[in-house]
Amino acid sequence: MIGEGIGIGIVGLGGMGNLHARSVQELGATIVAGADLVSEQREQFADEFGARTYETHEELVVDEAVDAVIVATPNRFHEPIAVAALDAGCDVLIEKPLAHTLESAERIAETAARANSVCMVGFHNRHAASMAMFDEQHARGRFGDLTHVEANYVRRRGVPGPGSWFTSPELAGGGALLDIGVHALDLALYALDFPEIVEVSGVTRTTFGTDAEYADPEGFGDNWDAEAETYEVDDSVSAFIRCADGQTISLEAAWATNREENMDFRVRGTQSGAQFTIGDTDLQILEAGTAGCDHYADVNLSGDSTMTGYSEQDERFLEAIATAGVPETNTVEEALTVQRVIDAIYRSSELDQTTQLAESPTEQAVQLD
Repeated sequence: MIGEGIGIGIVGLGGMGNLHARSVQELGATIVAGADLVSEQREQFADEFGARTYETHEELVVDEAVDAVIVATPNRFHEPIAVAALDAGCDVLIEKPLAHTLESAERIAETAARANSVCMVGFHNRHAASMAMFDEQHARGRFGDLTHVEANYVRRRGVPGPGSWFTSPELAGGGALLDIGVHALDLALYALDFPEIVEVSGVTRTTFGTDAEYADPEGFGDNWDAEAETYEVDDSVSAFIRCADGQTISLEAAWATNREENMDFRVRGTQSGAQFTIGDTDLQILEAGTAGCDHYADVNLSGDSTMTGYSEQDERFLEAIATAGVPETNTVEEALTVQRVIDAIYRSSELDQTTQLAESPTEQAVQLD
């Protein structure tokens, strides 16, 4: 199996940490260590995986049995953990987003560039069956030139519990945009092969999180108390991105809105278009022709229902480690571009005007020279 002989340490033993642990274990890797500040989380993890547990990541990264580290903590802690693991010679997979701020993301990227280790970022929806089929059809030229992507990740009601790290600007760095909008944005940039960005326009809103009368029929945000908890992050965003060659992206993301939930991903091309639900197994291709008479041709592709984005992503990570190769997907450079666009959306909303991507430290150094 692809993960055989690879010792994995997980930092952050909540839901995402356990999901990754089970995934890489099924791929043949050995879960050798886990770290979390919460003792109950450590005990549960040790019981299930038979792994050593630590209170801090500093202890875990120097464990000689740890070959690779998966970072599944609140966003603010991605940088210290990833940097420590890379400096210790470990390979690293960081859950999305790369970091809680652009500056922190840039420091991770700088460390990864110096390190002789694999470093990848967890955008698992790239590897769902729907996107895999889209990639193959696109590679065959079926869509022609891609012109526009409409990316949606909208919940009708789905604000994480107030008082959790998700709604803390210090821990998360942002709200719906950094939590779920980042998935749709990454997928859009990935579909367009990460084009040069010319201009970004965005509006973020904090509407529902401060509402004492917030209705939550499904109980997504348990123990809601808008008056007792701090809520200073966005719960929705609308953004438009213009690219250098004329391609465009429209993004809608929300934890809560007064509309039906929507995770539609739509791509327009000069020859045909495509649409699917983010993370799903099916893909619809939209075409038109003149054979016989003018007509529409809608083709439905049904993918392998056992193919999950998390499993495929983790397999790519283990494969890169096993072959000591340079990752072909989910790279830190791509994740840094996503972070730069997110930063531009937030700045556009704050300034109430369109904006460009912030210059990287490398670009700034070149200008100074």
